[in-house]
Amino acid sequence: MPVRLKKFIGIVLIVVLVMLYALLATTIATLTLSQSPWWVHFLYFLLSGVLWVVPAMLIIKWMAGPVQKNRP
Repeated sequence: MPVRLKKFIGIVLIVVLVMLYALLATTIATLTLSQSPWWVHFLYFLLSGVLWVVPAMLIIKWMAGPVQKNRP
């Protein structure tokens, strides 16, 4: 797969991941944390704010993977 195509697909996947993850994390917080104390909100958003990095790192690792050269 060409490098430019791989990077384009990776960027699109990361943008979609961040948008869906933010929507999901906010929805879960709204539905479950309404009566919780401030420190529970803090811990939830701290953890959920860092957790999206794991799948993003996997996508970036895939984007930076070895490039296959075309044979003549």
